[in-house]
Amino acid sequence: MLQRIQSVYLLFASLVLFGLFLFPLAHNIYIDGKDIDVTIRGLFQNVNGKITQTESFAALSIVTAVVAFLPIFIIFLYKNRKLQATLCYSCILVLIGYSFWMAQTVKKAVGAITLGYSNMGIGLFLTSLSILLLIFAAKSINKDEKLVKSADRLR
Repeated sequence: MLQRIQSVYLLFASLVLFGLFLFPLAHNIYIDGKDIDVTIRGLFQNVNGKITQTESFAALSIVTAVVAFLPIFIIFLYKNRKLQATLCYSCILVLIGYSFWMAQTVKKAVGAITLGYSNMGIGLFLTSLSILLLIFAAKSINKDEKLVKSADRLR
């Protein structure tokens, strides 16, 4: 059913992943004396008080949108809890790979500069939060599956 707690966890996981489009991965990085922000959409630079995009990350943006829709897709598989749980675990693995790709993109964009805590954006931590929400959703799905099996045994 749609009104289960795992639906809430999956919805929040999806919203958190869509939050990657709003929050920077790294900000206030000075490369060659220019203030640069790294987001999912690309590199943004402050030129004379105006924010302009200097480089685009089209593939990363598309994959972010696809990965953000996965938890919403999983919500509507509520009739098949085993598949729903399997897809939750698969989505966790996809997010781990996606996080690695995102970190490598930031590392490549920044170059030799070491990121400090003051330069890290909220976006770097959002995938970890969505993985945690997916783990909670998978546990809730498994709990529902056990409940249904125990109810079937009683009949």
